[in-house]
Amino acid sequence: MPPPAPTYTRYETRRRDPDPRKAALLVIDVQGHFASLAAPIMPAIASTVALCRSAGMPVVHTRHVDRDDVPRSRPLREWWPGDRIDAGTPAAELLPGAGRAEGDLVVEKSTYSAFAGTGLEEALRRAGAEEVVVCGVMTNLCCETTARDAFVRGFRVFFSADATATASRDLHEATLANMAYGFAYIVDCMRFEAALGKVAK
Repeated sequence: MPPPAPTYTRYETRRRDPDPRKAALLVIDVQGHFASLAAPIMPAIASTVALCRSAGMPVVHTRHVDRDDVPRSRPLREWWPGDRIDAGTPAAELLPGAGRAEGDLVVEKSTYSAFAGTGLEEALRRAGAEEVVVCGVMTNLCCETTARDAFVRGFRVFFSADATATASRDLHEATLANMAYGFAYIVDCMRFEAALGKVAK
């Protein structure tokens, strides 16, 4: 008997496989501050990173750092008073076990989107990327905002269902529904592995 279908398939309005020759992986904010949220999905993140790397895809890691001198950080300070991630602290450091390798681009950001004021778009264009795969934390904040921003910048977006996590299942599922409705193709490790296997044949 085949395994049950992943729950995210209920939201799918369309389906497509990523093209590793045109795609880059964005690993969002897998850092100390979010260690407890990331812990359950670390195996899926590591698997996703390994699959992408083996297919020759660029891997980009982001880390959030709050900065008082950057205007785009101010709304976050209002929304999350006292919940800071300061540079040079363990909270800001990327977690081991997420598959980071020497040479991977690390982008520091100060708001939800990994594209806002970071040079990420330019780096992806230089690498020839036309598609992005999004994984990491938090599903409904930095992952979703980055995915939406990528979409409006002209990238085809793939969003991981099993290598993203947030504070509750309801918030996670709401993002998957929104992504599938109009922004991203939903994938998981199993589907991703099958897609990359097709390309290799």
